[in-house]
Amino acid sequence: MRTSDSNRRDFIAQAGAAASALAFPLVAGAQPRTVKIGVLHPVTGALAYSGQQCREGALMAIEDINKAGGIKSLGGAKIEALLGDAQSTPAAGTAEIEKMNEAGVSAVVGAFASAICLATTQAAAKYNLPHVVDVGVADQIVERGLKNTFRFGPGYRKCAEVAVANLHVLNTAAGKPAKTVMIIHEESLFGTGTANLLSRELPGYGYDVKEVIKHANPTRDFNNIVLRMKAVNPDIVIPANYYNEYALLVRTMQQQKVTPKAIYSVLGGAASSYKFVKEFPEAANGIIDCNHWFNPRDKRAADLKKRVEAKGLFFSYEVFMTYTAMRLLADAIERARSTDRAAINAALESSTFADHLMPYGPTKFVNGQNTGAQPLMTQVVKNDIKVIVPRDYREADPIFPLKS
Repeated sequence: MRTSDSNRRDFIAQAGAAASALAFPLVAGAQPRTVKIGVLHPVTGALAYSGQQCREGALMAIEDINKAGGIKSLGGAKIEALLGDAQSTPAAGTAEIEKMNEAGVSAVVGAFASAICLATTQAAAKYNLPHVVDVGVADQIVERGLKNTFRFGPGYRKCAEVAVANLHVLNTAAGKPAKTVMIIHEESLFGTGTANLLSRELPGYGYDVKEVIKHANPTRDFNNIVLRMKAVNPDIVIPANYYNEYALLVRTMQQQKVTPKAIYSVLGGAASSYKFVKEFPEAANGIIDCNHWFNPRDKRAADLKKRVEAKGLFFSYEVFMTYTAMRLLADAIERARSTDRAAINAALESSTFADHLMPYGPTKFVNGQNTGAQPLMTQVVKNDIKVIVPRDYREADPIFPLKS
């Protein structure tokens, strides 16, 4: 005769077996494992604003990808973001790559600043860890033969060449009123590299580069630099710096009533910024910039801009560049049908990604650089930012010079 205890044990065992039989297919079929992606940016320190904007762009892209069904070739696996803070230094960025590698990420998107990207891509290369560069413009990033490094946007050589060629067209059309140039740049890889390229390019077009002035990053007082600018009296001032320094430099010029014929930026940290235009409309008025910019004719860009603004944020290049970089990576993982790093690198290398809101056309990587990437020329007009060059994307006719 069976006791009540043995009956109870049998019941529990049978119930457990039934539960296991039911649970197993549900776990395997309805809950695919996630794809871990490192999202690495300088969200503290001198570059915190830009880093936070980049992070927001990445997270919005992940939200959209997951809502649309995740990585379908992996059974709808969702992307899981592992957030890292590069603290505005290359060393901290490298340390975060080590942590992300140990955590088993399949790839990394980041890390905004050129100097940080140079360090993080090198660190990731040790582990064959795919690293999609969202913004970093220094061409050294993609010139070291690293097989894990892919930059979707243009580098500073491309931006400098486009900017100088277009400056010459604008100046020639206006009767060549501008002859002298002064370059103000921040001290890191981005600013120094951009200034060096411009210094080499401009004389070939007949411009006299009067001075190239480097400043620390951060800098909280531009009075002495602007006093020097007043003494030199250049026709064109070209700033190459990050948001805070750019905004302060131009505001100091306004306060000291320094009005060159043009403020003509190349990758200007605030020039193509709705934040700058809103906060300092008079200082921003008329500034021309050659920079990362979205396709103004693509409705998806307008829709994303509205979503970003609904969060109380500005639709800056950091947001849409990192948003697009994350979608590029997701497309590669989809085609790789794997979370294996080598497979993802191979998929990125052969990418023809075209489902984006940038003015690029299909992606084609050569030595890690998207050869179809191009900057657009914008100008602040009536408290808004409008594309002026090339004509295919033009929203307003350029005003040059600002001062006759």
